[in-house]
Amino acid sequence: MRWSIDFPIPASPFPISHSSKVVSLGSCFAQTIGERMQAAKFEVLINPFGTLFHPLNLADLLQKAIPPTQMNSAGIVEREGVFVHYGAHSDVKGATPTELEENFSRQMLRLHHSLKKASHLVLTLGTAWLYSHRDFGKVANCHKQPAALFEKKLSSLEELENGLRPVLRMLTQLHPNLQIILTLSPVRHTKEGIAENQLSKSLLRVLCAQLEQQLEAVTYFPAYEILIDELRDYRFYKSDLVHPSEEAENYIWEKWQQFSFSPETQQKVAEIQKIQLELAHRSFNPDSEAHRKFLQTLLGKLERLHGEFDFSVEIQDVKSRLER
Repeated sequence: MRWSIDFPIPASPFPISHSSKVVSLGSCFAQTIGERMQAAKFEVLINPFGTLFHPLNLADLLQKAIPPTQMNSAGIVEREGVFVHYGAHSDVKGATPTELEENFSRQMLRLHHSLKKASHLVLTLGTAWLYSHRDFGKVANCHKQPAALFEKKLSSLEELENGLRPVLRMLTQLHPNLQIILTLSPVRHTKEGIAENQLSKSLLRVLCAQLEQQLEAVTYFPAYEILIDELRDYRFYKSDLVHPSEEAENYIWEKWQQFSFSPETQQKVAEIQKIQLELAHRSFNPDSEAHRKFLQTLLGKLERLHGEFDFSVEIQDVKSRLER
């Protein structure tokens, strides 16, 4: 008897290789997949403004990065003695408004320069529920301010499409080689309500399909469908029953590799991951001759790969262990 549905995912027509330059923006999945790619020695910029969930917030951010735009000071808010901005996650903060503005500008420049050289832009959409401040307008993060200051509204498909499509089209016109991968966060926003989350995700899924049809550079990766349909058992969730477990993340990562990496790149990633497992190994007796031979063999592998990938930190770590 089968206990899960394994549906085919066609390989991307525009695969990512280790020569690719990737920008990953959006919800927690953008962070997770970006970090796994960084660990596998890909060049990736991950959420310079922290996790963002709504397509219109992502559209605003991308728009402001071309060219880099100064922070709107009207969005500054103080939270527990730290200054943050309604247009970004609390990862972007400052001890003073000036420091916040400097940090905001620094991240905007990072995004601007990364988009100029990017081969792939990965956008992970999280929710269609939008929060608007009565004075500032739509916000990316409420920063735990009083609920009375905000209005919650479900964005229509037309609003979502009219907000995101022109920005993506502009990016592909400015950078004709840029490929865009859309995906939905597999994390359910249960605080909005189960039915409300399903309504939100449905709108986002239709949005992705519309954009994929309208823009040649856009493809879709079904992270949400993998978790909700293929891994639908709650054993694939963390204890909060909302976020995917490590096992589920590993499974989606494998699917991501099959979708976005060529077979040659997948082989390189497997070799890098094996090296990283060896780096994480801690011997029962670090002073033994057997462990020294293990480290010397590992150092040889790292030095061989260093010509293609940056293993300078790892090489220094192994050498320091051998010198003890």
